[in-house]
Amino acid sequence: MTILPETPGRTRVAEDAAARGIPIEIIERPAARSLEEAAQLLGIDPSAIVKSLVVKRHDGTFLFALVPGDRQISWAKLRAVVGVNKLQLPDASVALDATGYERGTITPFGSTTAWPVFADERIAGQRVSMGAGEHGYSAWVEADDLIRGFDATLADISD
Repeated sequence: MTILPETPGRTRVAEDAAARGIPIEIIERPAARSLEEAAQLLGIDPSAIVKSLVVKRHDGTFLFALVPGDRQISWAKLRAVVGVNKLQLPDASVALDATGYERGTITPFGSTTAWPVFADERIAGQRVSMGAGEHGYSAWVEADDLIRGFDATLADISD
């Protein structure tokens, strides 16, 4: 399935989820200035928001790291799982080029390139909120469906 970057973000998310057979609910919410504020607006704990981080490998390719909102990437753990010596967060313009999404809206759903997904084991078994491809929207999904639908590597990748 080819998803054009000109398609609105939440439409790309919904189309990709449907193509993968993953039930997803996209809701509109007021703009938030932080993850904590977004959690408050949604009435959930920050840990129930999954941060979708675009990570650059030394060879110029990327991956998605899905981490609970109350945790940070453990670079040592992620490098060990991925099997590389160097990873980094690219600047916002590079992340946009790699996914078609601005920071704060990034999700593996509907990314302009289907990068591999690495999910922190702490999200398994939960219903989580994540970026929906556009500011002012959140996507709700069962993490187990997300992990299955992307054939994600599930591991301890956060601190």
